[in-house]
Amino acid sequence: MPALLTDLNSWAALLTLTALEIVLGIDNIIFISILVAKLPPLERRRTRQIGLLLAFAFRVALLFGLTTLVRLRYPIVTVFGSEISWHDLILIGGGLFLLAKATFEIHDEIDGEPDEPTAAAVTGIAFVVLQIVVIDLVFSIDSIVTAIGMSQQIEIMIGAVAIAMAVMYFASDAVAGFILRHPTTKVLALSFLLLIGFSLIAEGFDVEIPRGYMYFAMTFSAAVEAMNIVLRQRRSGRKGH
Repeated sequence: MPALLTDLNSWAALLTLTALEIVLGIDNIIFISILVAKLPPLERRRTRQIGLLLAFAFRVALLFGLTTLVRLRYPIVTVFGSEISWHDLILIGGGLFLLAKATFEIHDEIDGEPDEPTAAAVTGIAFVVLQIVVIDLVFSIDSIVTAIGMSQQIEIMIGAVAIAMAVMYFASDAVAGFILRHPTTKVLALSFLLLIGFSLIAEGFDVEIPRGYMYFAMTFSAAVEAMNIVLRQRRSGRKGH
């Protein structure tokens, strides 16, 4: 460990891996923020904290279970010429879950009546936490596989995951609040989840979709939405005068 603290290569690996983990964790924050938006205001923060703590716990547990993770990649069945492992099944299942959840939420957002979250809401805290657990597992697998590919030193991987989760923890309130203040961003975020779900399914079938393309599309869409928000605020200000 002392040798790692004085090794510039280790610090470079830590910074690079931390940045990557934060980028990969944005999907997790968006999903959790959308889920907790249906809870009573007093329960949102606590449930969001539980979700992020679970995400951190899953990532650390997987880091210490590297041999298990490697075994998950061994083929167990062949479908249409493609070898499918437990790792692939988790990605496919998680992708299908994201597609179904995002589609349901978009339908509810467009056709449903706008209402304030109440304690009697159909989506209870336990059900929200259960959904967070499921998607945390999927995102954790993806995140840790990436970490293993970039560094072979578990201390660096744990440090990067810990720093990234701390950043996500403090940023989650701002992200959730922004989505609540600007309802149109929720539909955009759900569209991102559809894209992510599709990419997870493709990856499960060994069809690689370059992440750069995805992040460019998401960044471009977010930039357009940001301009729309600014224009709406300016128009509202003019009407106020």
